[in-house]
Amino acid sequence: MNATTTAPPGAAPAPCEARSAQYDAFHAARTRTDLVARLYAEAMGEDYPVEVAASSSCDWPLLGLLAARLRMRPGQLLVDAGCGAGGIGLWLARALAVRLDGFDLSPVAAAQATARRAHFLGPAADRAVFRVAELENTGLPDSCAHGIVCVDAFGRAADRGVALHELGRVLAPGGRLMVTRALRRGADPAWHEAVAAAGMMQEHVDERPSEPAMWERVYRLWVAHADQLRHELGEAPAKNMLREAHQMLPKLRGRRAVLLTLRRLPEGPAAPAAVDRMAGPGRQTGDGHAPGERTPQ
Repeated sequence: MNATTTAPPGAAPAPCEARSAQYDAFHAARTRTDLVARLYAEAMGEDYPVEVAASSSCDWPLLGLLAARLRMRPGQLLVDAGCGAGGIGLWLARALAVRLDGFDLSPVAAAQATARRAHFLGPAADRAVFRVAELENTGLPDSCAHGIVCVDAFGRAADRGVALHELGRVLAPGGRLMVTRALRRGADPAWHEAVAAAGMMQEHVDERPSEPAMWERVYRLWVAHADQLRHELGEAPAKNMLREAHQMLPKLRGRRAVLLTLRRLPEGPAAPAAVDRMAGPGRQTGDGHAPGERTPQ
């Protein structure tokens, strides 16, 4: 497990700490108000899983797909990579009767997820653990997980190729990694080389045709409630949300959303030197990654 550390006074924050700051602020602000949850619920309607309450594109159809595609047996280990406040992983852990290891950049989110364990798992709450870690450095042993879910978090990896290789390393042979991705419509995905280099194969691509319209409704609600967001969440979290909304709204018409199911091959992942094929934030490759895959989960 990766321990969290506190930098000495006046020291520059560690990279993980610096990147987690806005997520910490967002998750802390959400404990003071249910406004964000109400806006997601309004945007998703009956598709909003109230108990999960994720700040992402997670809806009932996605939860059903995750449970079906993982094909896990009771007692196996599920990893929730970029778990946020933990609702998705905890819901799946209860539904599938599996153990759960969740991690996130944000210490605030990891603490909130830990506090939610008893609600979902009752006396078996210790079946789930949450901690601080990065997609590129999970701190998990080789081949320990029979399933991994990464919902709306992969786009915030500093290096997507390294992150994909790391998640492939953690998977047991035959285990499955479920990743939500966004592309430009009509683009030919070019992630196949990176998937193969990470020791995995693409098993399924499930289209999520309602996801772009859902984000459009979410973003328009954020803009419409800008003053209320500032008042109830605080200036910094509201500013980040509104910046994302204004940046992404013009781009959603060309967005294609999918759920990738990747399976670990028996021979194990390839050497890390071959994996840096996927674009990190601010870079673009021929797979036509849609900008703004990150959400404030």
